[in-house]
Amino acid sequence: MTQTNPEPTSLQALNPLTRFSDRAGDYVKSRPSYPSAAIDFILSGLSPSSQLVAADIGAGTGISSRLLAERGVRVIGIEPNTAMREAAKLSPGVEFRDGTAEATQIPDTSVDLVTCFQAFHWFKPEPTLSEFRRILKSSGRLALVWNNPDEDDEFTAQYSRLIREASNNYSGESRIKSVEPLLATTHFINIRSLIFVNSQKLDLTGLISRAMSSSHIPREGVAQQQLIESLQELYQGECDRLGFVYLAYCTSVHLAEPAS
Repeated sequence: MTQTNPEPTSLQALNPLTRFSDRAGDYVKSRPSYPSAAIDFILSGLSPSSQLVAADIGAGTGISSRLLAERGVRVIGIEPNTAMREAAKLSPGVEFRDGTAEATQIPDTSVDLVTCFQAFHWFKPEPTLSEFRRILKSSGRLALVWNNPDEDDEFTAQYSRLIREASNNYSGESRIKSVEPLLATTHFINIRSLIFVNSQKLDLTGLISRAMSSSHIPREGVAQQQLIESLQELYQGECDRLGFVYLAYCTSVHLAEPAS
């Protein structure tokens, strides 16, 4: 009798520094952007954008780094995953560097803004927040941002259910809970938060690619094929006359200032 080996739960597969290595292409093609109003909120009250230097930590393929650079901010995108850095689209005003949230290799008190878009929950909270405090100027700001699926939207709720089923109900770390270290730390004060409406328009290829960009979704096998078939069925039942479906997000932004 031939045994089928279960999918390995290797240290590499669980390691946040490597787990997106085979997702970079889908990440570039299908991860959602962030609302302009959220970027406005992050930059509000700071010096003119052309005078700002930002460290975008866990920059991935550079979605958020480019949004900041488009406002005139000079951005250092810190990303430890080689495949993600190499997949990033080059953009004026953005320099991508190897580094981690806990060891950015950025000089003391040298940046005006530290941002983490869809990334803070992967970091070790205490050394990360200590590192952020170290590199920020006293007048600087920290921004933690997430695109959270809005499951009050029927289509998004159905999509999210399929993703949970395909990943054996993997939940990871709650986006809400992942803000708790910021609330508890002594490194940052004056925390304020806002939520913004966001949406993503996708054709069938984009919808499948969006699902495949999630690190806990299988890349092959029966579970992946079942997910693709379910997504095709969902798409056929919900697409508009132009062939698009729409995922809804609540973009949460949490700002804080370095403690003196």
